[in-house]
Amino acid sequence: MARPTLFYAMDYIAELINENIELLAEVARNSENIDEGEMIHVSDRADGSIIAFTDRGIENLQDFLADVRSQVGGIRQFLVDAQCEPEVIERIMAAGPSG
Repeated sequence: MARPTLFYAMDYIAELINENIELLAEVARNSENIDEGEMIHVSDRADGSIIAFTDRGIENLQDFLADVRSQVGGIRQFLVDAQCEPEVIERIMAAGPSG
């Protein structure tokens, strides 16, 4: 099977799938949430990097979030379990999708 050659930046994905970019960043913090090879870090000069996903990686994000939303406590509980800062949790919860 050929390796993916097209990756999408997380900010574009947030718009594309109507999700909060901070929520996507929290999911991406743990690479075990996404299938291996479907998420990469791209160096953006010396001052940082961006995270990008393949088409399958975007599907992984959507499936993961659908699963989280179906569990008791939903997104809030996921964020608590991921040890997010309380202000980040409140910002994500207040913004909702695409906020």
